[in-house]
Parts: sequence; structure tokens; C-alpha cells
Amino acid sequence: MTSFPSPFMADSQDTSFARVTSLAVHDLRTPLATIFGFARTMQRAVELEPPLSRYVEMIIAASEQMTELLEELGLAARIAAERYEPVLADVDTLELARAAVPDADGTGTTVTTDPPTVQRSLAALVECARKHGGVPSVALHVDGTTLTLDPVNEAAAPVIMGESLKDLGAVVALSAIRALGGSADLDGERLVVRLA
Repeated sequence: MTSFPSPFMADSQDTSFARVTSLAVHDLRTPLATIFGFARTMQRAVELEPPLSRYVEMIIAASEQMTELLEELGLAARIAAERYEPVLADVDTLELARAAVPDADGTGTTVTTDPPTVQRSLAALVECARKHGGVPSVALHVDGTTLTLDPVNEAAAPVIMGESLKDLGAVVALSAIRALGGSADLDGERLVVRLA
């Protein structure tokens, strides 16, 4: 009887779990794009009455959310497989912060990083602190390459640090920031992110 290697075990052909995850993310994009495309076509081509119009809106919103989740999962798989190749550009840290929290304050400085990835990471960390901390908003303060999220309360802290796996966005955000040479550490009820 012929035995086949498990796709979840690393071997010389790079069939690690991260590689399989990356392949799954790639393959899921096509059917998701089909669902999203048909829902958009229905929304534009046919004047639907409630509740059908609401159902189509829900399908579109869910498709967009799934696309974001697949992007996060794909990034996590690339980082885990050491295949993440950031597209680096110079950007001001205050601009990065304001992409996540429009009223972020402080003084920025120029860093060379992967701007879209850092923006998504900061937004995910802010949302995690807000959602899991049960607070209405989270402030973001910039001091050069140091960005501080406040508050990160007792309920949100283990989630935002990945000790309690309840938020994919936060887990991927920490991995991305670290892969780019930065760090994220708790300081009381604040999360201090340092960009490289």
C-alpha cells in the first residue's frame, strides 16, 4: 500500500501547514469573488423589494468581511512560512496612525515599512482593544516611531497579546509588526507599538 505524506508536515517540497493554508486562501478567493460579483449584479440589475434587498446587502457585507479574513489568513501563512515579502515605502507614522484612528494625535516621523500592512495592523489592534475591552473608543498617540493605544483594559489585554485566541486580526497584526522588525508590549492599560 502506498503512503502519502501528510500535507501538514514539513518536508523537502514545502508542504507545511502554512503552505497549505496559503494555497487554501488562494483557492477560496475565486468562489468568494463569484458570490460577491453575483450579489453586486443582482443589486444593480434588479430592483429588489424588502426583505430581498436586505438579504443581498447582507451577502455583500459578508463577502467583504470574508475577503478581509482571507487577506489576514494569507498574510499569517506567508509570515509563518517565511515567505512574507513586504513592499517597503517611506511613510509618516502619524499618517499610519490616522489611517486606523482618524483623530490620532502626536508627532510623527518617517519610517520605511509596508504601509498597508501596518495600517491594517493598527486598525485591527484598535478594534480588538475596543471590542474585547467593551469600551466605546480607543485613543492612539504617536511619538516618533512609538504608537500608544489606550485603553487596553484587563479584558482586552490577553486577547490583544494573543494569549487568548479570540481575535484573528490582532494575532495577525502582532505577527506582521514583529515581522517588520517592530514590537508591541503592554504597559499597564496601554499597548505600546514600536515600528522599526
